[in-house]
Amino acid sequence: MVKKEKAVYDTLNMLNFDVTKKCLVGEGWCPIFAKSQIEDVLQRATLHSNSQVGIIFHEMDTIDSPPTYFRTDKFTNAFQEIVDAYGVGRYEEINPAVYSVITFPFLFAVMFGDWGHGICLLLGALFLILREKKLSSQKLDSFTEMAFGGRYVILLMALFSIYCGLIYNEFFSVPFHIFGKSAYACRENSCSDAYTAGLVKVRDPYPFGVDPSWRGSRSELPFLNSLKMKMSILMGVSQMNLGILLSYFDAKFHKNALDISRYQFIPQLIFLNSLFGYLSLLILIKWCTGSKADLYHVMIYMFLDPAGDLGENQLFWGQKELQILLLLLALVAVPWMLFPKPFILKKLHKERFQGHSYRFLGTSEMDPDSEPDSARSRHDDFNFGEVFVHQMIHSIEFVLGAVSNTASYLRLWALSLAHSELSTVFYEKLLLFAWGYDSLIFKLVGLIVFAFATAFILLGMESLSAFLHALRLHWVEFMNKFYHGDGYKFKPFSFATLADDEE
Repeated sequence: MVKKEKAVYDTLNMLNFDVTKKCLVGEGWCPIFAKSQIEDVLQRATLHSNSQVGIIFHEMDTIDSPPTYFRTDKFTNAFQEIVDAYGVGRYEEINPAVYSVITFPFLFAVMFGDWGHGICLLLGALFLILREKKLSSQKLDSFTEMAFGGRYVILLMALFSIYCGLIYNEFFSVPFHIFGKSAYACRENSCSDAYTAGLVKVRDPYPFGVDPSWRGSRSELPFLNSLKMKMSILMGVSQMNLGILLSYFDAKFHKNALDISRYQFIPQLIFLNSLFGYLSLLILIKWCTGSKADLYHVMIYMFLDPAGDLGENQLFWGQKELQILLLLLALVAVPWMLFPKPFILKKLHKERFQGHSYRFLGTSEMDPDSEPDSARSRHDDFNFGEVFVHQMIHSIEFVLGAVSNTASYLRLWALSLAHSELSTVFYEKLLLFAWGYDSLIFKLVGLIVFAFATAFILLGMESLSAFLHALRLHWVEFMNKFYHGDGYKFKPFSFATLADDEE
């Protein structure tokens, strides 16, 4: 009660007297959809309090940047919290949480792909969801509260993990012939030397996912390494292109003409796809044609010797000419990002303040990267050097980021491989080793140790590791292409909020 009283008086102290000093005037933010609701509440408050003064509610014009408010439900709230932990979006900025609902659990599953482990996660998520009402009314410890708050995130991560696990054909690291017979048979009709002499293809490819015969064969690790590494690059380039496309729509919505196409979006798109988009194209062509070309050699000599002979690394006609063209486009895109924008800002400034001492008023068209509040509320001296250095930093950051971010997506390959190999070690060195003995006690101990290792290391530590890496891929590699995250949340006065703070 004391807390509520203090909150009421604290809010009243934010109001001002009108000129007659007979009533109070308050200014604040409210969502547009809630205007009619607020008017009804104020009218009812006037009647219930028998006030002598009627309440006047009207909109005001302001130069301040509004707070950000997203209506979420129990399903989307956790994804919004993941984005808000990076930074609250500006008013009317594109919200990455919409895309993260799918991309976040999917990238997690790429690293955690095992449909046995995915089923365990699914059972845990279903338990939290089915006991939702009971758990929401209880006081939980910090770990349980965190898991309960992200129960729908865990649900999607589990479903995607089952899907990726079926593609990898791993159930606690054990392959199954779920979708038909293997495409391979043992060499020379003998299975005793299959894992040393290799496998022979005798029928059509396995219809879905990785062929179970690869598991334990001599070629298993090179095959899975190549598959997962190339897959990681394709996913990374796709998500980074999505981020650049979103920057275009964000700039178009806010009418930032300099960023829409000519000097930001187009050169960024050209630079990224001239190098890593081309690498993705080579990967797809190699998969489709079954070529033995060395893509490392192709990409390295694209820079060192663009006009050199490709030899056996040529994947299609006109590849050498295309590489020279793409390399020239990448070189042109860098100064295209760097030089035009600062000089155009300077020209716009001179035209706007022709005949006056040069004072710069930041607007969304002239300086889209400026702070939303300060740019509109004060005049600053236009410093061309500062603007140029800022643009230079932004351009260098994008160029270096295109390389480092693409390499960063290789963590999808590394974490997936580590999870698979660790799961194999536990299965072979704990479970199979214990079950090789005739003693029932030995088998039981081996089973218990395997269960605890799976629960605490693979389902606990490994899932947390994959979660954090998926978080980094979204914050650093994806969201930095279009998301500023320098806004502030809309926090209405609420007694319920006070009660939550007290708890």
